[in-house]
Amino acid sequence: MNYQEVLEWMFHQLPMYQTQGASAYKNDLNNIILLANHLGNPEKKIKCVHVAGTNGKGSTSHLLASILQEAGFKVGLYTSPHLKEYRERIKINGKEITKNFIVDFINTHKLFFEDNKLSFFEMSVALAFDYFEKQKTDINIIEVGMGGRLDATNIITPLLSVITNIGLDHTQFLGNNLEAIAVEKAGIIKKNIPIIIGEYLDETKKVFLNKALENKSEIFFASDLILENYPSKLLGDYQEKNKKTVLQTIKALNQKYNYAITEETIKKGFLNVIKNTGLKGRWQILKQTPFIVCDTAHNYDGFKITINQILKHNFNTLHIVLGFVNDKDINTILEILPKKAKYYFCKPNNSRGLNQDVLQAKAAVFGLKGEVYNSVTKAYEQAVKSATNADFIYIGGSTFVVAEII
Repeated sequence: MNYQEVLEWMFHQLPMYQTQGASAYKNDLNNIILLANHLGNPEKKIKCVHVAGTNGKGSTSHLLASILQEAGFKVGLYTSPHLKEYRERIKINGKEITKNFIVDFINTHKLFFEDNKLSFFEMSVALAFDYFEKQKTDINIIEVGMGGRLDATNIITPLLSVITNIGLDHTQFLGNNLEAIAVEKAGIIKKNIPIIIGEYLDETKKVFLNKALENKSEIFFASDLILENYPSKLLGDYQEKNKKTVLQTIKALNQKYNYAITEETIKKGFLNVIKNTGLKGRWQILKQTPFIVCDTAHNYDGFKITINQILKHNFNTLHIVLGFVNDKDINTILEILPKKAKYYFCKPNNSRGLNQDVLQAKAAVFGLKGEVYNSVTKAYEQAVKSATNADFIYIGGSTFVVAEII
């Protein structure tokens, strides 16, 4: 198979959470352990930092990778989902994995994948581990896909574990309260491996403390840091919390493993994160007049911060291009969205996309008014056409909505 055929096979013939939702979720690590053994356990031959959390884990992972690149290391970065192209998920020093490596990997192991009914995510995680091991990276930032305890990435023994925060998301898999979700995220805490906690609440802190005590893992709470002036190309207000998490992680790498990363290097890493890693979709400014921003916030906690940031701007009319996937509990989000905004309800081009008419009806319950569009592109084009130079256009609700615009 060539590259396009490989992608077709991966996307359409195997379970994938992004398109199938619950049916793609595995409730144990048996398959990924089997696959890792088949590959010679590349995850045991690489150094990693493991990053979990409800929000901010993508930004945190990219910021860490950028700083480590500025320090001169060869840095692997595994994240998900991708925005535009599959290869975004696996990078070394900001450069995407080659098409040839993916093709060779899938063609070589295809029969094994089929015989053992391996999922899209399990294959992707194993591909990343194999690639990083063969390319002899110095250190790798591994982002959890969902949860932590049962995530396919959780077969690594990292140098450090990082949990950015806990919020109500993926409740159908992880639990319907913060304590239950914290238990799943805390599943990445390993014996004698330091753990960095980005944010905590009373009900989540005790979960982390108990798990750290059980594993004899030193625990650091990043939110207790006093953040000095660290400018970054990541502009969202929520990045201030991510910066603290990153700073505490770098401090732990220096203290525990003698990485000797300097203040100057940290500042360069923050400033050059987009150039170094290619991160997109986090409070990304597309145009100044009218002011147009897209952001991948897709749950209550993410939207709460994002809306506060929108309302700090001066504008005449707020236009919101909005779409969701159909397995999200969106009522809590719709409840806090601005009622005075003009909405453009749309369905992302994905089998899990929520129908635009259904979204409009749900939004109307909360006093949100707008027209429906059968594509994100059409909704966005109409928003741009309707807006004056003094207006604000926001595009969001789902990674898939943002992906269709940028």
